[in-house]
Amino acid sequence: MDKGNYFGGVTGMSFGKGYIQVYTGDGKGKTTAAIGLAIRALGAGKKVLFLQFMKDRVYSEHNLLPYVSPAITVETFGKPFFIAWEGDLEGENLAEWQDKVVIFPPGNPPAEYVALLQAGLERARTALAGGEYDLVVLDEINLAMYYDLIPVAAVLEILREKAVGVEVVLTGRKAPPEIIACADLVTEMREVKHYYSQGVDARQGIES
Repeated sequence: MDKGNYFGGVTGMSFGKGYIQVYTGDGKGKTTAAIGLAIRALGAGKKVLFLQFMKDRVYSEHNLLPYVSPAITVETFGKPFFIAWEGDLEGENLAEWQDKVVIFPPGNPPAEYVALLQAGLERARTALAGGEYDLVVLDEINLAMYYDLIPVAAVLEILREKAVGVEVVLTGRKAPPEIIACADLVTEMREVKHYYSQGVDARQGIES
């Protein structure tokens, strides 16, 4: 299987029919856009692998997406809680999260979580290099890199090994500059206004 070449710098990685897409930014809609692309790919007869990092099977898409078509595989590599660095959440915000979040010092992520996401990364490596899937979505992998759960260098490596015809999407806030530099397409979701600021909780079927 021919592999793409990593050109580095600010140029992209060119893999013929398969490109590297990044959906990032603080605005809502990154995972939603990736799900939409997956549905479109299925409609075109493509085979899809949807890997979710830092997410458990608690989101509404899990009630439907795996059953839309036998051509899509959905796998999660996450825990039933969020993680945050020390200092990210304070006072009322920290009290609101209670047992829904695990706090850790920068540079010292939970070893159990690192091992779990390493398994997800190896799954992604095999899928991207093997060419079995036409589209591979790595949902929230950008945030996993930001929190040092997955090394940026390791993600760049699996992108270099990607089979020519495989399209890959990396979603999540805080996409590293190195990932943005090597991507062929980058979309930044920018928050202009959000009802969260009015105290609205995440709603099932909309945010979760």
